[in-house]
Amino acid sequence: MPKITYVTAEGVEYPVDVGDQQSLMEGAILNDVPGIIGLCGGICSCATCHCYIGPEWAARLSTPSEGELAMLGRAFDRRPESRLGCQVVVTDAIGGMVVHLPAHQSTGDN
Repeated sequence: MPKITYVTAEGVEYPVDVGDQQSLMEGAILNDVPGIIGLCGGICSCATCHCYIGPEWAARLSTPSEGELAMLGRAFDRRPESRLGCQVVVTDAIGGMVVHLPAHQSTGDN
């Protein structure tokens, strides 16, 4: 299983094994990582799995769909490296990736 490290806005790291073909959101929820909420269950309709992925990893991912970009347009604290965790599929190619989580999700201010 690929290892993904989720980093909260407070700097706390959660390195977890995420199943191949699971989403970043699923991996976080199944491993009790705070800061990924996933209210919609992964159907790209709420942005509560908003995360930041650095450019060194983003190049290994598929480009965001128009639906994901539209939902990110409503996300708090959007940055160029913003993605929705429900739309990022984990594979061996991204094992070791570090994912940063926005502050508003750790405070529950969605």
